[in-house]
Amino acid sequence: MSTQINFKSINQLAVPATISGIAEPLLSITDTAIVGNIPVNGLESLAAAGIVGSFLSMLIWVLGQTRSSISAIISQYLGAGKLKEVENLPAQAIFFNVSLSVVILLSTVFFIEDIFRLFEAKGKILELCVSYYAIRVWGFPLTLFTFAIFGIFRGLQNTYYPMIIALIGAVLNVVLDFVLVYGIEGWVPAMYLEGAAWASLISQAVMALLVFILLLKKTSIRLRLTFPLNKEINRLIVMSLNLFVRALALNAALIIAVREATALGDKYIGAHTIAINLWLFAAFFIDGYGAAGNSMGGKLLGARDYNGLWKLAKKIIQYGLVVSVIIMVTGFVFYYSIGRLFSNEMVVLETFYSIFFIMILGLPMNTLAFVYDGLFKGLGEMKYLRNVLLSATFLGFIPALYLGKALGWGFYAIWIAFAVWMAIRGFSLVWKFRRKFRPLVQNP
Repeated sequence: MSTQINFKSINQLAVPATISGIAEPLLSITDTAIVGNIPVNGLESLAAAGIVGSFLSMLIWVLGQTRSSISAIISQYLGAGKLKEVENLPAQAIFFNVSLSVVILLSTVFFIEDIFRLFEAKGKILELCVSYYAIRVWGFPLTLFTFAIFGIFRGLQNTYYPMIIALIGAVLNVVLDFVLVYGIEGWVPAMYLEGAAWASLISQAVMALLVFILLLKKTSIRLRLTFPLNKEINRLIVMSLNLFVRALALNAALIIAVREATALGDKYIGAHTIAINLWLFAAFFIDGYGAAGNSMGGKLLGARDYNGLWKLAKKIIQYGLVVSVIIMVTGFVFYYSIGRLFSNEMVVLETFYSIFFIMILGLPMNTLAFVYDGLFKGLGEMKYLRNVLLSATFLGFIPALYLGKALGWGFYAIWIAFAVWMAIRGFSLVWKFRRKFRPLVQNP
């Protein structure tokens, strides 16, 4: 089964994947922008949204790794022309994954105040965290379910349907945010931060329902649980566990950053909430080419087309870097306008502006990490991805953060540590890919 490696074929996957990939961060960004302008407890609400958003992102990223494992296996079997052999695998994987998410969800209910105290939340911020989380948390298994089915479509070389679902969810969330947060006089009362939580939950439920319908209507894969277990279930579990550990390391960095920003004061966690949401938005924007590498890389590996794989890697990193430069230029041109979208508190904006340039300048390095990260997932190289994240977090991010803190760099230390973190990730993946696959290529 041949695979064309050109601008058109790559972008047919990358562009829809970019749009679908930014669905979750777009939900958080919408909440951040609207919540940051709430007339009552606006600063505290912004901080609470940032803390809860970071915790939920951790849960989703840790347990959402089955998506990448499913995508890798399906794309490899598709490339080898043996897709029929794994048609019952997704149902088994999704069943166990979503069941685990429900258990974790229920277990957090009893310790939620203690969890948010670990983020240095207290007083009004802690109170708002608890009320916001109590609603948003029910969207957690729905998001995992949606992401897993996105992984199935990605493995089938189809990122168009996930894009459609993501667009519907994003537009619905924006509309519901305005309606439920600010209210409609005489019709809908203003619910402020809780309204933002309900908007996200409803959007996530609609996305889960629509993606389930599309899977039934447009593919031969069914989500009916059947036995015996598929022969690839063990490999999927090992891959998912490696990504699980990797996600823990990744979120350790993100959570420590939130905790340190919160400890500095309200204006710092408010500014960090804006910055990290923009960082994640840019990450998922660039990650579209990682998604193309994921889908096409797995298929090429299954077909043992190493020349095509080498060509794919070169092209997706070139296209990804072009996108990152465009985002950089946009960030500098609209440097101050972007901040004003998220808050009307000048003390928060001034703090955000002080570190925004560090985030922007790091985008090309982020591109190396995100694009090769997606490619490596498609190739099934989960163990190496795990080791890279562990090294980047515990030998790079954490030492850099606390060294900067000891030197009195304050808020700057957090974002300099992020730059170090991404540099280790990016260069490690480039080195490994060249070392492993260059010898297999004829006339690279």
